[in-house]
Amino acid sequence: MAVPRVVIVGRPNVGKSSLLNWLAGLRLAIVEDRPGVTRDRVDYLMEFEDRFFELVDTGGIGNRDEDNLTQHIEEQIQIAIDSAAVILFVVDARDGLLPLDEEVAQRLRHIQAPVICIANKADHGRLDDQAADFYRLGQGQVLPISTTQNRNRSVLLNFILDRLPPAEDQPSQHDEPEMKVAIVGRRNVGKSTFVNTLAQAERMIVSEVAGTTRDSVDVRFELDGKGFVAIDTPGIRRPQSRGEAIDFYGFHRAQRSIRRADVVFLFLDATQRISKVDKQLADYISQNYKPCVLVVNKWDQLAGTMPTAKWVSYLHDTFRTMRYAPIAFITGETGKNVKALLNHGQMLFKQSRLRVPTGQLNRLLRAAIRHTPPPLYQNRRPKIYYGTQVGIEPPTLVLFCNEPAALAKPYQRYLLGAVRDQLSFEEVPIKLYLRKRQQTDPRDDIATEDPPAGKPLAPDNAETSQ
Repeated sequence: MAVPRVVIVGRPNVGKSSLLNWLAGLRLAIVEDRPGVTRDRVDYLMEFEDRFFELVDTGGIGNRDEDNLTQHIEEQIQIAIDSAAVILFVVDARDGLLPLDEEVAQRLRHIQAPVICIANKADHGRLDDQAADFYRLGQGQVLPISTTQNRNRSVLLNFILDRLPPAEDQPSQHDEPEMKVAIVGRRNVGKSTFVNTLAQAERMIVSEVAGTTRDSVDVRFELDGKGFVAIDTPGIRRPQSRGEAIDFYGFHRAQRSIRRADVVFLFLDATQRISKVDKQLADYISQNYKPCVLVVNKWDQLAGTMPTAKWVSYLHDTFRTMRYAPIAFITGETGKNVKALLNHGQMLFKQSRLRVPTGQLNRLLRAAIRHTPPPLYQNRRPKIYYGTQVGIEPPTLVLFCNEPAALAKPYQRYLLGAVRDQLSFEEVPIKLYLRKRQQTDPRDDIATEDPPAGKPLAPDNAETSQ
């Protein structure tokens, strides 16, 4: 399973950012005594009692932004809520119950994820009685806390732990879920033709389920006994061309479809140059860590006149952050290479769900570090003690080191490249976190036999192999 998300929500100025910083033990989110400071989501990988989860801070619900970004903030809040495994609903024990708290409670009423109501700023026991007013919100037990007085931190963490979904040590290979593939791209690149071709192909069963006016259409198929869902999306136009509401909602439907999908097919027109819209969609796919196939459609119009290698180079130069993504050349109208594309999508889905044993991961990391040690940082060689995989979809790795800031982005990319080369993640995005190893860390020997317990994966004086 993916690393579960614990999302912090509430009206403005109840201490959501302070709560994130307090639980994380770091100053991550900006804290000011005025509403509207947090606009985008802020997240942090948290570990407690050997469970990993992402803490996600959000903007204040109901705040009217001074820079006219209210709609953007609300979108970010809703995205976070939709992805939540647990929701922390924060209220202010000193202010008491306000109408905006009731609006937030109403918004959460139909959410499937468990909700923990937290009365923040309960700096002393006398405020606990006042916090009891929040039982009227209908969210069950109200937990009084204080981020400034360090009240009930361990109690809250245990509350979260109790409500997280059960950990999966190994995904089931016998009960593989139905793959959802989003088909996205700008207008007239052949998405609908592709879906129609799927519906007419041999050994495929198709049924259409129309969504609401703001939802895409899910088309369910069966191919060689394997079921999957194709999420058909409207074509995207350039931002300056999105004058009508239907175009605005079409763009957001495509984004929502990407978030829902297990795999994304980004359709490109072989006869057209890559556009700004294509790049925006690719960036959004990358930001959401979705496995992706770059699909060059209408290839029959260039076959024999344009070598595929030239288009591959063009795509790699254009989408530099997605060099790992496979490229497919198809003709949707005739069905050429369509089945191979679907099979490749299934392979990416399996890659994104794989879990690598910790010992195997650390042997690979040790070899990579010995081959190319991290660059010096402030005249000292950074140390990486061990790594572990904490989630799937996307594969999520955590490296424990002595100084996370010392491992620059290029070196992180080098390590991810080594992981892709040696493991079964060669064509899917990998999420990487760096964490400072705690002195009391009980898993010093997780790197297995060599090096000894508590030692880094490679010595300080390791030299680059030739």
